[in-house]
Amino acid sequence: MASKDFKSQILQGIPNQLPPPRAYPKSGNPAPKRKDILSIEEKKLAIRNALRYFPKGWHAELAREFASELQTYGRIYMHRFKPEYDIYARPIDEYPAKSRQAAAIMLMIQNNLDPVVAQHPEELITYGGNGAVFQNWAQYLLTLKYLAEMTDEQTLHMYSGHPMGLFPSSADAPRVVVTNGMMVPNYSQPDDWEKFNALGVTQYGQMTAGSYMYIGPQGIVHGTAITVMNAFRKVLNKADSPKGKVFLTAGLGGMSGAQPKAGNIAECITVCAEVNPEAALKRHEQGWVDEVWKNISDLTTRTKKAIADNEVVSLAYIGNVVEVWERFYEEGIFVHLGSDQTSLHNPWAGGYYPNGLSFEEANRMMAENPAAFKEKVQESLRRQINAINKHTARGTYFFDYGNAFLLEVSRAGGDVMAKNQIDFRYPSYVQDILGPMCFDYGFGPFRWVCTSGDPKDLEKTDNIALRIMRAIKENAPREIQQQMQDNIKWIEEAGQNKLVVGSQARILYADAEGRSKIADAFNAAIASGEISAPVVLGRDHHDVSGTDSPFRETSNIYDGSKFTADMAIHNVIGDSFRGATWVSIHNGGGVGWGEVMNGGFGLVLDGSTEASNRLKNMLFYDVNNGISRRSWARNEEALFAIKREMKRTPNLKVTLPHLVETDILNHLFE
Repeated sequence: MASKDFKSQILQGIPNQLPPPRAYPKSGNPAPKRKDILSIEEKKLAIRNALRYFPKGWHAELAREFASELQTYGRIYMHRFKPEYDIYARPIDEYPAKSRQAAAIMLMIQNNLDPVVAQHPEELITYGGNGAVFQNWAQYLLTLKYLAEMTDEQTLHMYSGHPMGLFPSSADAPRVVVTNGMMVPNYSQPDDWEKFNALGVTQYGQMTAGSYMYIGPQGIVHGTAITVMNAFRKVLNKADSPKGKVFLTAGLGGMSGAQPKAGNIAECITVCAEVNPEAALKRHEQGWVDEVWKNISDLTTRTKKAIADNEVVSLAYIGNVVEVWERFYEEGIFVHLGSDQTSLHNPWAGGYYPNGLSFEEANRMMAENPAAFKEKVQESLRRQINAINKHTARGTYFFDYGNAFLLEVSRAGGDVMAKNQIDFRYPSYVQDILGPMCFDYGFGPFRWVCTSGDPKDLEKTDNIALRIMRAIKENAPREIQQQMQDNIKWIEEAGQNKLVVGSQARILYADAEGRSKIADAFNAAIASGEISAPVVLGRDHHDVSGTDSPFRETSNIYDGSKFTADMAIHNVIGDSFRGATWVSIHNGGGVGWGEVMNGGFGLVLDGSTEASNRLKNMLFYDVNNGISRRSWARNEEALFAIKREMKRTPNLKVTLPHLVETDILNHLFE
């Protein structure tokens, strides 16, 4: 469609004339039908809520249609109003906008909904089974219209996908403030999400979906590669190689789909089970998994050959991972690393598919008989952990990947508790790996998007980042040399690993020094014309400072505060007045609704002096807020990092803990 037509549709927002009905496409990857949880009166309220976006003369026709959507899908998506133009991250100049910052945000929103990026694009869901950018297509249309009209002295406020409106602010204020799923605490149970989302009054933004900062599976490829590399370092001798060693896991969806690619980068054998054939085949078509197998016997034979030949290869199995754990045990296949990345934060609505049911049977049962489906899921989880326990008895290193696997197994009555009946017998990967090795030192998922859409600009940013990382490494202390080297290797190989899906984006792990220096160099390159258009900075919320999540990001906090959420709230407030272009705060994320609070940001670099000042103030706080909290929790690595930062930054004054000798406490309460 011509650029003019695209721009005019954006500026139109809700169309002036009622568009004709649209049938759902027969292909694609539709979201599962949601639970039928509303009473008759509540269903009427959901229709009333949906109709308020439209003129009164349309209500009679749309009421019948929306009622049908609610009955068929469990949600009102307003599919009739999906725009006709293709949705993807266009170059920034193709967006109608008075504000350059707003145009960048439109680009990021459309990237999140690009069918090559999004898990369920027809339902505006980016990843994780329920990570939504908007609840419905009317919200999408209104939001992009507002962004096209806004000036640099207005702020758009987003209430769980709903654009509340443009409010006067200032050039220094964020252009957009996003909240998702912010419930009164007593209303954050899973069924509360089902109910209030069906009513059209809240949504689950996951972490980067509702923040417009998802960049496809590349984002988690890097974190997974770092995790798998360091997990192998824990279990192998220094002279040994991951080649020919098995990493067994599950999930090939929006985030979990990164696992095979990460395994290839870590140079191991990755075996990844996925029950949804479309998801597995999509990853294979994109080059994120090498081979697809449908028969468990054939998979077993192929895995044995890969072990014998010391291969580096990724194998997708279309089937249930429980079968793989059990069959590999029977066949004597030694699994060096084991994990799971199914969406167990959402176990009853498509996040986990139980053994013994086909994909289609499971989708029917979860909608038509949710109580029986829950029983099947919990039965499958108990069976899965029993098989895992047998492998770990042989020496397998199993870690929870922060997807609430161990939590849901415990709730299902599975044999997963440690001897003290308080802790899990297996660690979270943050407890063992990313927490002490990365987050406590300030290293986390710094990312950027080249708004020109030009791969040459991305290549230039890679080269800039590589140059700066190498320079920092020369004088970096011993404690962070490994992190520096891992990320230098990542950037060196990023182009050849073909990580881009959707926007021209990149990610690497960097600390506050690295993020600030790389960003400032980008800004200078934009100012000089070396980079042809603005660059959007952001991060995954899975980071040092943005997320309070007791079973993942803050699982290595041991002072009793891991169930508090002060850090995430301070993060988003602090970023907002230090220069972020947009900020977001969410209830829910990778470990579940009611289980985590996470904050995010976006920052547009346009080559200006103002952008340089903003990035230095904001990125410094965004990282050191988290290091400060971790140092107060007495984390040794964080104490090292914050003391080092205070020496470099005299204006930083952080409260440090006095460490108590254990002997003083031992006999106090006997």
